[in-house]
Amino acid sequence: MFKMNNPAISQGLSELQLQQFMHDGYLILRGLAAGSLRKQMIDAVETALNPALGPLEYEADVQYPGSPSSQSAAGGHTPRRLLNAYSRDAVFRQWAGSPDVASALRQLIGTEQLLLTQNHHNCIMTKMPEYSSKTSWHQDIRYWSFDRPELVNVWLALGDEFADKGGMKFIPGSHKLELDRGRFDADFFLRHDLPENESLINSAVDAELKAGDVLLFHCRTFHVAGANETRQAKYSVVFSYHAVDNRPIPGTRSARLDSIVID
Repeated sequence: MFKMNNPAISQGLSELQLQQFMHDGYLILRGLAAGSLRKQMIDAVETALNPALGPLEYEADVQYPGSPSSQSAAGGHTPRRLLNAYSRDAVFRQWAGSPDVASALRQLIGTEQLLLTQNHHNCIMTKMPEYSSKTSWHQDIRYWSFDRPELVNVWLALGDEFADKGGMKFIPGSHKLELDRGRFDADFFLRHDLPENESLINSAVDAELKAGDVLLFHCRTFHVAGANETRQAKYSVVFSYHAVDNRPIPGTRSARLDSIVID
């Protein structure tokens, strides 16, 4: 687990917030991103969507429930993620390294030497009406390869996020669980046909967000998101961070691009 409460690190989060993250595996910081910054980000996102500027991932690429069957099917060119967010626009770099974000992460991870991985998340999630997909219960670390499974995701809601708009749910405390491989399917999603998983899933809670809220969550915390059933697009900016001594394993996807030092 993380080395929290290092006295050498400037304190931004309260002791209660630190303990909540340790207990639940996630923490919501209300109204952290100013409206002017969010507007700049939304403008950058909508510019990148009209027309769509790669690199990006389409809903059809993932083949999750609700996804178009192919890029040639109806809705097949519905964007799911605008990739390489850090390199897309200065406003995303400004946010990724902002003092409020960096301070909270240094407390949670327990290090002054903070890195942003370019290989995971580093994107704008674009959950569109009509053709958006659903995800199943998973941990983000499932396909990541680091010395230790100790990364924190920073999810910024550019607009309101709730269940009908494809908002996320979390299983509190699930970042501390060690589950047998048999409780997962071939793609490392939790199996729904097992009673022991059913009771776990039934403990989930909604993580409703308002525009400007930031959701910090451990890479081992189980979460899920539904489809966007509204008429409005949902945009979320997502980056993932790790300590300098938690290195990506050479030869894996996690080591493809160098991590970014956060000053």
